[in-house]
Amino acid sequence: MTVALIAGGGIAGPVTAMALRKAGIEATVYEAYDRAADGVGAFLTLATNGLAALRTLDLHTLVRERGFDTPSMTIGMGGKPFAAFEFGEPLPDGTVTQTVARAAVYTALRDEAVRRGVRIEYGRRLTSASSTPDGVTATFSDGTTARGDLLVGADGLRSTTRSILDPDAPPPRYVPLLNAGGYARGLDLGAEPGRMHMVFGRKCFYAYVVHPSGDVWWFANPRQPRELSREELARVPWREKLLGLFTREDGPAVDLINATEEIFAGWNTYDFPKVPRWHRDRMVIIGDAAHATSPASGQGASMAIEDAVTLAKCLRDIEDVRGAFARYESLRRERVERVVKQGKRNGDGKSLGPVMRHVLPLVLKMAKPGAAGTRWLYGHRIRWSEPVGTG
Repeated sequence: MTVALIAGGGIAGPVTAMALRKAGIEATVYEAYDRAADGVGAFLTLATNGLAALRTLDLHTLVRERGFDTPSMTIGMGGKPFAAFEFGEPLPDGTVTQTVARAAVYTALRDEAVRRGVRIEYGRRLTSASSTPDGVTATFSDGTTARGDLLVGADGLRSTTRSILDPDAPPPRYVPLLNAGGYARGLDLGAEPGRMHMVFGRKCFYAYVVHPSGDVWWFANPRQPRELSREELARVPWREKLLGLFTREDGPAVDLINATEEIFAGWNTYDFPKVPRWHRDRMVIIGDAAHATSPASGQGASMAIEDAVTLAKCLRDIEDVRGAFARYESLRRERVERVVKQGKRNGDGKSLGPVMRHVLPLVLKMAKPGAAGTRWLYGHRIRWSEPVGTG
């Protein structure tokens, strides 16, 4: 049986392992951290295309049980919405886009992977790897090694696997936006649960969605032209910073901040316009390691999940590992780079000048975008039963 080594145990790692097992490939996940990281992280949106990919592995109900329906969004400013959009069409069983705590979806997928027989080893940070004609050996920071038939780098934005594949690979591109947010309690905004509200504030973009429990999940994207170091981010007084940005805001931003016990520690935004090399010999990268996209796309997790299922199909259908990797890249590169571009445009649009604050509502009202305009994004489906062919 073919044996795969997977570096990275976030969302992409366990999903890749389960997809590979369905394709008849044994997989072990090597995670750099331990289980103490379970509670870390904010929340994310899993769009219908990502859920459809999970559905091929009978995993989408795990997310649906831990998240809540978020089928639509509004866009507005000055406390008033001026446009509404749907997050794609529901799946055949009625599943719509879900908002879910990152830790909840991570632990659910990890535990399900273990239940299905995937071995996950913790405290195993990849430091180097080398290929031979018939295999690959991975070396970890604790001095141990592992040998398999192939190595999948699901190790995120700062991927070690990417650097092994291509020492000259470009670094992530800094997108001049910060991310912060939290969970507000005890507010009655009169808003429909499950509808995401995107708001162009005078000085800062923010968004919020009411959970069925009544809590309000929200995030904000302060503009930050200069990239901040980890130490500088840790010193930012986030509550005071956000309150200062929203003091003249007509919407509920100030109330959201005041009703939030703990503000998420802020972080920088990055993406990858293009990663030149995705695979070499018996090593390949997926997810953020290959094509990190700004959170403004709402597609980071979904793209990683699509990658995992597509890669597993290619390895199932193409005996030669290098040929399978090449086919995987040919099926994925154009789509994910288009998503990265879309995320960059969305992020750039979060800082509106005085003229655009007047023009944007008119443009969106006249455009009246519908499902057809986003079908390429949300309507993407991977048919597990269909062979991938050789391209």
